[in-house]
Amino acid sequence: MVNNGGAVRVRGLDVERGGREVIAGLDVDVPTGQVVGLLGPSGSGKTTLMRAIVGVQDRTRGEVTVLGEPAGSPGLRRRVGYVTQAASVYTDLTVVQNLRYFARLAGLPAAGADAAVARAVDTVDLAGHEKQRVGTLSGGERSRVSLAAALVGDPELLVLDEPTVGLDPVLRRDLWRTFRGLAADGRSLLVSSHVMDEATQCGRLLLLRRGELVADTTPDELLAETGAPDAERAFLALIDRSEAAGTTTGEESR
Repeated sequence: MVNNGGAVRVRGLDVERGGREVIAGLDVDVPTGQVVGLLGPSGSGKTTLMRAIVGVQDRTRGEVTVLGEPAGSPGLRRRVGYVTQAASVYTDLTVVQNLRYFARLAGLPAAGADAAVARAVDTVDLAGHEKQRVGTLSGGERSRVSLAAALVGDPELLVLDEPTVGLDPVLRRDLWRTFRGLAADGRSLLVSSHVMDEATQCGRLLLLRRGELVADTTPDELLAETGAPDAERAFLALIDRSEAAGTTTGEESR
């Protein structure tokens, strides 16, 4: 199914967790064919938003449309790949055994599963590790197995929750190169991070704080708007500006 309305459309999203409102009235769009960075400090609502997009978040209100269908629809199971912060693969199985299992979950026919597994292994640069048990891999390699598991069904949208956290600079660089390659092939990616310097790796940026959208922009626009020398100081400048505006509004309403 071809979708011309963007990869994700969120309108009026409210999410409660633990008796408190984590996201309130959020409107956001994720365009197709781009690497979109979802950035913000820990606790800003990034994971909650991603869970709402893939349809596994409880206590949500509002409209979340993914590839033209309501979030969580059965028809999205093969069209959306989701990588959680913790590696979602089985450590007692080999790389190939894991990927064949996820290929079956994605509904791939047996005849095409091996080719899909081989493509996923090649995409994440794990050639030579196919028969190795995941439990014996390094943390970075295990993260790449999780990414391969999400890719094996050939999804149109990838939702990646802090996939580079804890990795060394070389592995982070290689993963971002992989993400850009996937976008160049036509996939849409939503990648979260609390590391602000990763903003420059994205085609578009969504900056969250306390469940609110602070900015929807590009890296170049972000730096130009704030006059900051880097993404971290630009983000802080936007936070200061939004807090000052909120204070002014509060004073005027009294």
